[in-house]
This record gives sequence, C-alpha cells and structure tokens, in this order.
Amino acid sequence: MHLFVYLHGFRSSPSSAKALLTRESIDRLMAEGVDLAWYGPQLPPSPSLAIKMVTTFIEQQKYQKLSIIGSSLGGYYATYLAERYGRNCLTTLLNPAVEPARDLEKYIGEQTSWHDEEVFYFRKEYIQELKDLYISKITYPKRYQLLAAKDDEVLNYEEMVRKYPGVYQHILESGGHAISNYSDYLSKVLEFHLD
Repeated sequence: MHLFVYLHGFRSSPSSAKALLTRESIDRLMAEGVDLAWYGPQLPPSPSLAIKMVTTFIEQQKYQKLSIIGSSLGGYYATYLAERYGRNCLTTLLNPAVEPARDLEKYIGEQTSWHDEEVFYFRKEYIQELKDLYISKITYPKRYQLLAAKDDEVLNYEEMVRKYPGVYQHILESGGHAISNYSDYLSKVLEFHLD
C-alpha cells in the first residue's frame, strides 16, 4: 500500500481547496484499483502534538511507500517527517513555511480557523516546539518537490528556494499563498509520487 499524508497550514484544515483537490484525485485512483491510502487530519495547534499524532498514525500502518504533501506550516512539518522517515519518503512542499518560529510569534493568542471559524489558542510555548522541529539542511534532495509562488503574500518564496537546493523546484509566477491555480499543477505533484 502507498500511504499519502496531507498536512495543512496554520489556521487551515483538511477542508482547504488544495487538500480537497488532492484527496479527490487519490480517491479516483483508489476507485480504479490503485493500492493507495489517504490520511489528511485536522492538526492540533501544538506543533509537538501535531507531529506526535501524525507519526503515531504512520507507524501503525503497513505501507510499502510513503508520500507526504505539506502546505505552508504543513510543509515545515513535512520536512521534519521526511528527514525522520528517510530517503524512501517522497515529499511535496506547497509554499512551505521556512522559519515559522519567527513568523508565527505575532500570532500568539486567540485565533480562528479559515474554514470553520473555530477558535483556538496559539500558545507562547508552541514557538519552542517549532524550534525543536527545525531541520537546518535536508538530505536526499531528489525525494523533495517544491511548489513556490512568486506572489505569495504571506511567505517569501526566495527563502523557500534557498532552503531547498537541489530539489525538483516549480517556481510559479502566480497563485499566491493559497496556490489558487493548484489544479493546474496537481497532475505534476501526483506524477512525482506515483511514477
């Protein structure tokens, strides 16, 4: 079985457009008989709890191949997991957060989710939890794929490019932080994982 894990970003959810589009494609392939499984959970605000939840799930599965797709903060988590699970873990990063401990400090306090207006609290100690997950340099760059939009209004795409040298990089002229034109690139994302 080939396990696909999708990790959403800060204040996002499994109901994001990218998560839903990806899941629909995986569901179609499963309906055609391809031996795939999907895991796209709602991540808790605590980075250490999020990683614990995902690693616990992954380690309970019997899979032959592991693919992780991470968007924004989910891309930061995906990088940590890719390095944890080794060179056989293929990973796609969608406008990944590179320095979330720096960028999310201003969000400490009460927050609301984008998709369901649910209120949650982003605690000061989560900044240290993010630092604890920091990967200074990736290994085996060919198992990574990066989609970075030049017009990302939240994160700096040049930081993403510098963080991931030697990976398969798709630099998008448009799409913004949400990669609103993600459907144009989804087949490329899946080819990377399924070839």
